[in-house]
Amino acid sequence: MEVTNKFVTIKHHIDGSPQESDFEINIETLSLSVEPGSKDVIVKNLYVSIDPYQLNRMKTYSSSQTATSFSSSLTPGLAIDTHGVGRVVASGNPNFEKDDLVVGLISWGEYSIVKEGVILNKLDPMGFPLSHHVGVLGFSGLTAYCGFFNVCKPKKGEKVFVSAASGSVGNLVGQYAKLFGCYVVGSAGSRKKVDMLKEKLGFDDAFNYREETDLNSALKRYFPDGIDIYFDNVGAEMLEAAVTNMNTFGRVAVCGVISEYTDSGKRAALHMVNVVYKRITIQGFLCVDHMTVFADFITTTTDHLRTGKMQALEDISVGLESVPSAFIGLFRGDNVGKKIVQVGED
Repeated sequence: MEVTNKFVTIKHHIDGSPQESDFEINIETLSLSVEPGSKDVIVKNLYVSIDPYQLNRMKTYSSSQTATSFSSSLTPGLAIDTHGVGRVVASGNPNFEKDDLVVGLISWGEYSIVKEGVILNKLDPMGFPLSHHVGVLGFSGLTAYCGFFNVCKPKKGEKVFVSAASGSVGNLVGQYAKLFGCYVVGSAGSRKKVDMLKEKLGFDDAFNYREETDLNSALKRYFPDGIDIYFDNVGAEMLEAAVTNMNTFGRVAVCGVISEYTDSGKRAALHMVNVVYKRITIQGFLCVDHMTVFADFITTTTDHLRTGKMQALEDISVGLESVPSAFIGLFRGDNVGKKIVQVGED
């Protein structure tokens, strides 16, 4: 049996902010049977993750910008891989059978051919919506969990600042921090998001960074006794201001620098004397380096969700054709919570 498979790709490498014209939807004929001896798994994609870091993979890297396996440059015309949930339609891999629900590395497309060795696991929904396994119970949740607990090493009562706090990772960091017993302030890009952080997610306070003419003064206002932990999703001026307001032995977890993704000229110029004399730890991290805590993360987070102590914020668009606009919207701050596209029905 053959089907028509549509998938999203880039027309060319992207410099600066992404535009609709940078993307196209390609069509291919795909066989829904696996060749004898092949260990391929053919997956019907259901929900796919939309993440800002993907823009880094859409760029052309110079010799001084060596891409890691998590930011390797994409090839125009080919399908774009991403984290997602799907259902197996055919399998040559003995670990998977037809109709298995799976989670792992699939594509911005209607179907994916997953080769042996590529991350793919059977999925037990555990009574939660499938979309949760792309966001709060997926890599976004794990990033928030390991970044806060493993990298920031919090102590109860400490003062925590989270930038992009209404985003896919930031909102979860703030919730974990509050449940742990910290004082939490978040920044976001609209009054509506600020109200949501305080009223729905329980942040102690929040502010609209677009309304602040001086971020350093703003943080002094919200943290008169200094910041112990800064969870950075933004970089640039926000990182500079946070470090200036850090307490001695403060910790900074650098999860992302979205302000630099579309403008390489916007880079943090840290006052390194502060870093030295305050003995501040600044650590970048990837959640894949902390897979040893995955079981604890799932147990803790599912318990919080079931008891209503945590909220899962999801911003779901429907249809493969909405992938480019969903992705572009990340850089305008359109999303509230985890941005996901539903590309198929189960």
